[in-house]
Amino acid sequence: MSGNYTICVGTIGTGVWLSPDGGDSWKRAGGDLWNEARVFGLTVHPREPRSVFAGANDGIYKSSDGGMSFMRLDSPMNDMDVWRIAIDPVNPDIIFAGTRPAALYRSKDGGRSWQKRPAEIAESCPNVRIPRVTALTVDPSDHRVVWAGLEVDGVLRSKDGGETWQRIPLSGIPDPDIHDIAVTVNGSTTVLTSTPREIFASNDRGDTWYPLMVKEQFKLGYCRHLAQKADDPATLFVATGNGAAGDEGAIERSTNGGRSWQVMNLPDEPNSPIWNFATHVADPGLVLACSHYGELYASRDAGNHWAKVPREFTEIRGLAWVPN
Repeated sequence: MSGNYTICVGTIGTGVWLSPDGGDSWKRAGGDLWNEARVFGLTVHPREPRSVFAGANDGIYKSSDGGMSFMRLDSPMNDMDVWRIAIDPVNPDIIFAGTRPAALYRSKDGGRSWQKRPAEIAESCPNVRIPRVTALTVDPSDHRVVWAGLEVDGVLRSKDGGETWQRIPLSGIPDPDIHDIAVTVNGSTTVLTSTPREIFASNDRGDTWYPLMVKEQFKLGYCRHLAQKADDPATLFVATGNGAAGDEGAIERSTNGGRSWQVMNLPDEPNSPIWNFATHVADPGLVLACSHYGELYASRDAGNHWAKVPREFTEIRGLAWVPN
């Protein structure tokens, strides 16, 4: 599966690893990001294909060289875990970051300065003790609409570019344990929200919701992150497993916007739940996936065939790839 692209892997306890040749060789990223850092998320800039943002246990970092080195961006999040980063596709100078303890921050100047946004968020919860932002998405069809999901405190929505936030009632999404949010634009806009045992969808930007009933279709019922093919939002991928600390994982794919699903044929059985994906508009067919405990899988044909990348890592939370 080697190729002319760079893979970036964000780990818990060993920083960021990168492969500049599509998985043939590996080394640690340099710069300000410490080798023992806990990296929770990686986000690629929508207009600068070699720029990658990393959320870590001591703030937010940026790489301008495809992950070779990361520079720390001074921010109010320097002493916080940054779990999620989202960039406005219309105005990429606007960047959102979500943290643990759960809070929402916004930069309007490309990351040079940051302001905490007003949002009512629980300070504690029984499941994970301290809530964290596990999903953060800017609507590509209307960049004024921004979504945030919390583990464990439900879904927040902003209709004014992050100035104010409103909570989605539990009557719409009855499980407040949010794992990911994705927005698909395929004729109309659909918002998808994954929870441990279900995926909920909305066709009216969050006013009403309905379950996709995936627990009746998936091989493994525990749902984690969502992804879509970069040039075809009707093709969706869901990371699944048999529990948060389980010993099985699977990838489910839909080619019709979530109406039906097919489990992907992986070259071996994952050692833990599939956790995250990486896609890029530079090659929509190239999809990467990681298991929670260190394995990487790659497909060059949007999921029809998969190969396992030989190298394995510690716990993986962030995954990205960029063209060379």
